[in-house]
Formats: sequence, C-alpha cells, structure tokens
Amino acid sequence: MTTFQLKPINQQVVAVVGASSGIGRSTALKFAGRGAKVVVASRSQPGLDSLVDEIRAAGGDAIAVVADVADFAQVRSIAEKAVQQYGRIDTWVHAAATGLFARFEQIQPEEFKRVIEVNLLGQVYGAMVALPHLKQIGQGAFISVSSVEARRSLPLQSPYSSSKHGLQGFLDAMRVELKHDGVPVSVTEIMPSTINTPFYNKGKTKLGVKPQGVPPFYHPDQVADAILYAAEHQTRDLIVGDSGRVLDFIQRLSPALGDFLVQMVAVEGQHTPTTKYEDDPNNLYEPISGSGYDRIEGDFGGLTIPSFLEVLDFHPIAKWGTVAGIGALMLLATGLLGGRENI
Repeated sequence: MTTFQLKPINQQVVAVVGASSGIGRSTALKFAGRGAKVVVASRSQPGLDSLVDEIRAAGGDAIAVVADVADFAQVRSIAEKAVQQYGRIDTWVHAAATGLFARFEQIQPEEFKRVIEVNLLGQVYGAMVALPHLKQIGQGAFISVSSVEARRSLPLQSPYSSSKHGLQGFLDAMRVELKHDGVPVSVTEIMPSTINTPFYNKGKTKLGVKPQGVPPFYHPDQVADAILYAAEHQTRDLIVGDSGRVLDFIQRLSPALGDFLVQMVAVEGQHTPTTKYEDDPNNLYEPISGSGYDRIEGDFGGLTIPSFLEVLDFHPIAKWGTVAGIGALMLLATGLLGGRENI
C-alpha cells in the first residue's frame, strides 16, 4: 500500500460537486469553516449563489461553477475554473446524484439511463477530470459519495441502486490501479444510510405520493464529517449511519435474509401520506431551486437519530481495541463453557 500524508484541510483547495443542497452543501460549509478554499458546483445557480454568499459571510473563500455532471465538458469546466482561481485541486468530493422512485415496470428506458448518467457516469467524469490534477501536485483525495445501496439494493429504486453498485465497481478498480502504480491519490467511497436531505423532495416519483427513505434518518452533517475525515486521512470506505452497517452485515451474512427484511419494510417504508404526481417538479432532467430544495436538511427531522459507530472509524486505535476486547471476551466465554463441559 502506498502511504502518504494528505494536507491539512486549511491548506487545501477542495471541489465539492453536488453542493447546492443536502450532503454537498453541508460539506462545502464545513470545508470553508475549516479554512479550505472551496469550489462548489451543481446545476442550481440560485442554490450555489446562496451557498457562496453564506461561505463568504462567514469569512470563507469560495467560487461557484454551474455544471451538469452528465456532460463531461461541464465537469471539466469545474476543474478548469478551480485551477484558474486557486492554482490547483487537492481534494475532489463528488456528491451529485438524482433519483427515481418507481416500480421497475413503470420506468422508461430514458429515465433509467438518465439516473445512470448522473450517478455513475458523472462520478466517472469527475475522476477523469480530477485525477490528472491530483497527480500533478503529488498527492490528493478523490472522495465519492455513494450509498449503502452499493451493498444492498432497495425496491422502488432500481436505477439508483444499479448506479451505486456500478460506482463501487468503478472505484474498486481505479483504486487498485492507482495503488499498483504507486500513485499518491486516496480514493474513498462514502456510503450514507438514509440521510435527511431534500433528495426526497427533488426525486421524480411514480408512487403517487412523495417518497421517503427507509427510516431511521441521519443528519447530513454526519456524512460531511466523514468526508472531511477522508480528506485528511487515507480511507478506503466508510458507512455513515448505524442502520446501514447493520444492513451491510446482514447482506454479507445472508443475502436471502437481506431480501426478506427489505421486502418486509422497504416498499411501504418509502411511501409518505403526501400526494405527489409524476409530473410534479423534480430534478431528473432539469434543476429545481427554492427554499424547499436549496438547503441542507429535508423534511424528516422527526425521524432523525444520532449515529455512533463512525467514531470507531475516526479513531482506529479505539476501533481495533474494541475488536480485540470483543475477541477476548468471546475466547473467555468459550473457555468458561468448555470448563463447565469438563466438570
């Protein structure tokens, strides 16, 4: 493994793609608050303008670039304007995504394709653009915001789940290539659980109602904290949200059990009582902006709970100490049981 030291955040130039709302917006604000120079990008000009104003009002340094990540030339313009303004890129955070909530039989080919273009090809384009700049300065981080759905697909989200599975495959392949060649670029996959962002306000739905994630929800700041950690520490992947870790464990233990549990809770669990129609405003093809969209949190604050296990990833000594302690207790318990059997 190639080991190297990533720069402190206050010495970094950071591109945050998908920054107008949700996880990306929280991340940009936190980077700026820690002293990084920030380049924020998304399709929403009003969302970017309000974000840059907020960063500058707090004494931070930021510029905005309007870009649709499904267009390679527009993604390339993010890097070009970052280098033009600040001279380099140290960390590239790619959080842009869109969603479609529907049964597979209801989805049109062009709709499925669009989700793949934004969520998978957009990330591929981001890496194609960012890597030459990260390699040029001799070190850097490419941080991809994926999803727990990269590990466990959900019903009613087949395009989204497919895009996240494909993204994980792409990141795994690229990471190994870079390590093999000794390239000092850290590639991190951040896998959020259900996060309370405006994603569910923006996504297109054919459910007849406004969609929601399968509870519990977690605050976007917890994902942003994981991203900032990965910007300073070489990290392969991080799951954010304790429920996502449990789901990932079940999927590894028994995919059939995972199927059963998801079947029981994830269909009805993605419906709200609020009527919403297929042709209501959504961001599948065009950006949507406004007070209900260009913000960090979504509408499910009442279902949001804290997550605790990330602290083990942020403090590896504590993590492995905990693992060792559990192992010792298991060995002790085994020994005691064995002793009883010999009595």
